[in-house]
Amino acid sequence: MKIWISKHSEVPIHEQLTTQLLLAVTSGELKSGQKLPSTRELARRFEIHANTVSAAYRELANKGWLEFRKGSGVYVRALDSGTPLDSQLEMDQLISTFLQIARSQGFSLGQIRKRIQGWLMFQPPDHFLVIEPEVSLRQILMAEIGEATKFPCRGGGYEDCGKPETLTGAIPVALYGRADIVREFLPKDIHCFFLKSRSVQSEIQRLKGLPTERTIVVISGWKDFVKWAHATLVAAGVDPARLSFRNAFEPGWQKGLTSDTFVIADIVQRRKLPVRHPCLEFRLIAESCLEDLCSYVDKFLASTSAH
Repeated sequence: MKIWISKHSEVPIHEQLTTQLLLAVTSGELKSGQKLPSTRELARRFEIHANTVSAAYRELANKGWLEFRKGSGVYVRALDSGTPLDSQLEMDQLISTFLQIARSQGFSLGQIRKRIQGWLMFQPPDHFLVIEPEVSLRQILMAEIGEATKFPCRGGGYEDCGKPETLTGAIPVALYGRADIVREFLPKDIHCFFLKSRSVQSEIQRLKGLPTERTIVVISGWKDFVKWAHATLVAAGVDPARLSFRNAFEPGWQKGLTSDTFVIADIVQRRKLPVRHPCLEFRLIAESCLEDLCSYVDKFLASTSAH
């Protein structure tokens, strides 16, 4: 088994060791059932700490590539044993096979990396990246976009905007009010969709038809949603005495909700309610913005869309 360890690389030694062991297994250099060098032996060979080797072995064992046999040592795990494997294994095997073929044809790692980067640049995006620092608000935005477009959504904070690994395959999306901050973090050549909120007046018109005889419970995990809903309901003429507000992150928030209780909730909390429970869902993103995202998916991303 050939392993190279660079102590001056920016890549941690643990990661170097784990990656090379994984490639050795997926490439067939290490055979199923083959015993690996002991932790002490490998640590002594490369003059590294034994804990580093032990951690690499444990990580690969947890992912299903290796197995510890009591009193015997560490072995390459048989892939046909029926035990569930890590979800990344199939991809690792494909990558390993590709690298073997490319290297056998005489291509250097530098050439392979350059061509892969070029191919990735020309691939269509495969998900929306919702950039929003408040986790609860981010979840609401992701749910609204995902339901409207039927296209995969992921989320992240401002710090994720400049990471190449996060932006790969992503269509950045953020609220219009965050535009200045998001532009500071995003690379200048990356376009971002900025979303406007729904009109308060349009929501007030919807609320004027609420049943007047029921208690109204407003539920959300985003604190500002509750404030916004309170102000809008009062503006719509709802008696404040009929209003009750619940934080969805507090245990037992669903207690006491009966068929006589009318609920107003964000899209995330609406999904947690019984299907037939009377509920009015408040949406945050302007309908025109959702239509723009749907149009973008239909025109440019149809081949990668989930539907």
